[in-house]
Amino acid sequence: MANLLWLQGGACSGNTMSFLNAEEPSACDLVTDFGINVLWHPSLGLELGENLRRMLDAIVSGEIAMDIFVFEGTVVNAPNGTGEWNRFCGRPMKDWVADLAKVATFTVAVGDCATWGGIPATAPNPSESEGLQFLKREHGGFLGKDYTSKAGLPVINIPGCPAHPDWITQIVVAVATGRGGDLTLDEFQRPKTFFTSFTQTGCTRNMHFAYKVSATEFGQRKGCLFYDLGCRGPMTHSPCNRILWNRVSSKTRAGMPCLGCTEPEFPFFDLEPGTVFKTQTVMGAPKDMPTGVDKAGYIKLTAAAKAASPAWAEEDLFVV
Repeated sequence: MANLLWLQGGACSGNTMSFLNAEEPSACDLVTDFGINVLWHPSLGLELGENLRRMLDAIVSGEIAMDIFVFEGTVVNAPNGTGEWNRFCGRPMKDWVADLAKVATFTVAVGDCATWGGIPATAPNPSESEGLQFLKREHGGFLGKDYTSKAGLPVINIPGCPAHPDWITQIVVAVATGRGGDLTLDEFQRPKTFFTSFTQTGCTRNMHFAYKVSATEFGQRKGCLFYDLGCRGPMTHSPCNRILWNRVSSKTRAGMPCLGCTEPEFPFFDLEPGTVFKTQTVMGAPKDMPTGVDKAGYIKLTAAAKAASPAWAEEDLFVV
């Protein structure tokens, strides 16, 4: 049996809500089928007050083993590095994180806030928020770039705003069943099994992307969302169009642009007015190119694609 502790820092609880909606496996499956003992979770734990404090102290001392430490939300350091803005069980949450990370066999950061700071860490970052081992693209974060858990791994990052529920439960199962050492992580410590492909992989609008047929408003069933509406699917690492949300759809399939929420820079352009849901361009070319495409090649490719676009590419093919 693997003991799991889940704590929450500066967060909206979105990843908790996502986790509780997991299906393959579900949160209940973790307990009944995979032998995971949830020591405590903000929405599931029974202990309160002094009882919870005693449990946490017992974990820190080693009296209770903690196999998996899951953290959701940012590490809040304000004001002035004290962490007093986010207190939990009688002390700053950051102090609990520091102590618990030292005794964890595996440490897992769930969601953008825990991985690299997310929206709370957007400039000017009044809460002095950071992720467990990253602040945006800067390696280090709260625990420092040299941190490793007792299993010898750095923080396992499962980003997203929120993270897909099945990404969370499948990684937890891998760790709990002794396969944590088999995980291969990318440069941002994301499991490659989920974060090697792009959001565009499997997108139903790929033919529109290829012919440069653009969607002009939300919810349209035809047209690519990249050219005008700021979709970051071609340069965002996620399986959102391979592992569908609610087993049904994804943002791009529903006609909403990908915001790139699994990348360290999210939210992009620091949420400056006019940068959300609008492709940023320079002389007609997007500022941010699809991964692996240079601007000269992009201009040639899109000009040829537009000229070769068949009439049906402008039609709504999904009318029943």
